[in-house]
Amino acid sequence: MGYRFDDLTAACQDDWRRYVEHDFVRQLGAGSLAQGAFRHYLQQDYLFLIHFARAYALAAYKSRTLADLRQAHEGLKAIVDVELGLHVGYCRDWGIDEADLARLPEAKATLAYTRYVLDTGNRGDLLDLHVALAPCLIGYGEIANWLNAQAFTVRGEANPYDTWIAMYEGDDFQGAMRAELEWLDARLADVTPARFQELSGVFRDATRLEIDFWQMGLDRTD
Repeated sequence: MGYRFDDLTAACQDDWRRYVEHDFVRQLGAGSLAQGAFRHYLQQDYLFLIHFARAYALAAYKSRTLADLRQAHEGLKAIVDVELGLHVGYCRDWGIDEADLARLPEAKATLAYTRYVLDTGNRGDLLDLHVALAPCLIGYGEIANWLNAQAFTVRGEANPYDTWIAMYEGDDFQGAMRAELEWLDARLADVTPARFQELSGVFRDATRLEIDFWQMGLDRTD
């Protein structure tokens, strides 16, 4: 039996739970999150998406098969042509215009996480890069599903963050999450125990940096 993505989360179970069930997430689900905290998160998430797009460009460079190259191209295209535009529109609804976003300095948590992902991809292979990105791509989908299973979660107009939950529970994002899980499971199945330990370290570090990203939003720190 080979490894699967679930083995990565099991290897850092406490950190994974701290990420998925973070106070930022809980308050967002309950609709009690301070709007200033959410705005700060939104602004930094825009900057993160730009580097996320760069990571997909790096994935294209690292690809050795046409299938992997096409996957990287589709991911880059989705971020640049669709997701960034939607994010700008979402920010506008929260009183943040695109000119403001373009002038934003990166918070330390944004710098730490995005550069870690890019550095991991540069020094490692395509699997290293995907594992570093997994807490975001897979984690956000799991977070939306976890929130929907909690009694404290408020849906609809009573929660100002309902559209955020809806975005990540939606068919498009959930489909992308499942596709990434299948890709990771197929490749993790062939790795050695020693290689899995290396990848577990990458996943653990990326998860901890995601925790810091939530905390940055909650504390509104630069």
